[in-house]
Amino acid sequence: MPQSLEVRLDAINTTEGLDHLCNLNHGIEKESLRVSNDGLIAQTAHPQALGSALTHSYITTDYSEALLEFITPTFTTNKEALDFLAKVHGFVCQNLDDEIIWANSMPCQMGADADIPLAQYGSSNIGRLKTVYREGLGHRYGRTMQTIAGIHFNFSLPKEFWPYYQNICSDKQSEQDFRSQQYFGLIRNFRRNVWLLMYLFGASPALCQSFLKDREHQLEKFDDQTLYLPYATSLRMSDLGYQNAAQSNINICYNTLDNYIDTLDCAMQTPHQAYEKIGAKQDGKYRQLNTNILQIENEFYSVIRPKRVTQPGEKPLQALRRAGLEYVEVRCVDINPFLPMGMDEAQANFLDTFLLACLFNDSPYISAEECQLLERNQELSVTQGRDPNLMLFKDDQTISLQDWGNEVLDQCLQVAKLMDNANGNNTYTNAVATQRQKIQDPRLTPSAMVLDEMKKQGLTYFQFGMQQSQKATSLYKGQPLAPADQTRMTTASVDSLDQQTAIEEADQISFSQFLKEYNSN
Repeated sequence: MPQSLEVRLDAINTTEGLDHLCNLNHGIEKESLRVSNDGLIAQTAHPQALGSALTHSYITTDYSEALLEFITPTFTTNKEALDFLAKVHGFVCQNLDDEIIWANSMPCQMGADADIPLAQYGSSNIGRLKTVYREGLGHRYGRTMQTIAGIHFNFSLPKEFWPYYQNICSDKQSEQDFRSQQYFGLIRNFRRNVWLLMYLFGASPALCQSFLKDREHQLEKFDDQTLYLPYATSLRMSDLGYQNAAQSNINICYNTLDNYIDTLDCAMQTPHQAYEKIGAKQDGKYRQLNTNILQIENEFYSVIRPKRVTQPGEKPLQALRRAGLEYVEVRCVDINPFLPMGMDEAQANFLDTFLLACLFNDSPYISAEECQLLERNQELSVTQGRDPNLMLFKDDQTISLQDWGNEVLDQCLQVAKLMDNANGNNTYTNAVATQRQKIQDPRLTPSAMVLDEMKKQGLTYFQFGMQQSQKATSLYKGQPLAPADQTRMTTASVDSLDQQTAIEEADQISFSQFLKEYNSN
């Protein structure tokens, strides 16, 4: 098998190879809080006009009833995915009365934990399970932490690419095993270089003081209501965001598919003393799905996930064991408050080049020692990324973020040239050039721009968030959908309500029996 990125890209630079690269698969999931006009988390139920959060294809909720999640179908271009996301945004905004969509990853002003409403999915067993899972997250980590929002970028190569590439690599294992092996190589390299994405796209250098309440922290005061770090890029991705003391003691391994499944499954089967004290049920009310380290797979917080679409009644790990990886889900992208949708096409195109560079580069297994360094690099990037003197850890030595960043961008540029050759334009090389400017001038990063705007206008984090949120919501409310798009969205909402009703009417066992079978499966 060729050993260098250059050789692999050269081997793919054929008519067939370029055709495959023109048909990458993309999907976007974006979380956004609904907030009242005075900037508090919405206490209203999920709007009826948006359909059923349980069954809607495009609009659901995440942790809270107020935490919307927009989902696009799969498209072969980022432009198509973002165009669809804009339509979902527009439909939602036009069906909100006196509420707006929060434009930042870190939430609005927060009150008591109990004031954050859990997402509700109806009376069906699967709907109740989803709510009980969220009840458990609240008991384990607090509800406030679950109001953080982000963008998930789903990515895969077309299925026709894999036998073509396997032949280039002279690989003799099954196509399914080869595909999974290659995706896990991508994931390992992604983890090695994810600090760069947090530097380039991190947009949460500050937060409302109300988010932390009485928690200990190392942040500085920006003003009486705002905490920040002067060189931070993404506090969302720091230990101030998704904290999980129990998860810090498990080591999920990404070296092989079997390693990943076995280590994650072990965490789902291992009881945790603190969660046993919470109890699965109290006074007849469920408090969590079970008392294990992880209630389900999705409780494990990671910057990237190996994924496969599940069959009815199938769990994510069962799907992976059955048929291997189908795509990867990038989970470390902050919402950019300066962009109406939180990201744009140039950013999505850059992610393509970054992920392909991760795939086509050599990707040795990650040792326990390297894993610790990767976590350290990530923490340094999110808390100190714009410090011009910051040094990261690479190959038993240190290297400046700028020097290493340029090395990674050089690799992305090689991929971008191939992608532009495939598409007959300069879209991808331009996307890499845009990110190169941020390495050369940290003031161009979203995190620096957020702080600069707050300073120039004398705004607290909350005031800045309200300003950007009102601006984006007004933009979408003022742009009516085309009749065909309006019909599609309305029909999807109505159909989803009918689907929820059908699911509820089809239940034939009690929830306690359903949960017992779910936990034992």
